[in-house]
Amino acid sequence: MNAATGIRTSAPGTAASAPALRVVSGGVAPATHPAAPPPPLRVVDEARDICAISRSTVQAAIEVLAGTRPAQQLSRRLDPRCLAALQHRAALTRRVASGSSPTAGRLHRNPSVRSVRACRVSDDVYEASAVVVEDSRVRAVALRLERSTAAWRVTVLEIG
Repeated sequence: MNAATGIRTSAPGTAASAPALRVVSGGVAPATHPAAPPPPLRVVDEARDICAISRSTVQAAIEVLAGTRPAQQLSRRLDPRCLAALQHRAALTRRVASGSSPTAGRLHRNPSVRSVRACRVSDDVYEASAVVVEDSRVRAVALRLERSTAAWRVTVLEIG
């Protein structure tokens, strides 16, 4: 018996030898190898990250449509097709806003992302939806995120 820990140890080489133990504050814990890799990320943490990425991307995309943010700021997050489509829609929105419609100037005012939901499609693909509230309307936004070599990229962005 070890006097410091109060744990019975058997003689080396016997069949009843216990795993290595280390003393920690408040008790004894199994010894861990210092070079052991950290535990893998759980799907719950990944889904939370996807929701955060989706929220910030949707907020920025609506701000691009409002004309308060340049579309190039989303070039790292959106794939080239989505970025081109967003730039095209922003140009059309600016053209309508400069027209004679009484509601045209109020498009995309004070956007706020209210909720985001994400659904895992496969290991490298998520689909998400968001609700965006503006001064004069509520919008639904759908997006598809795919894992690239460096980060998650939005490959489909549909703004209602």
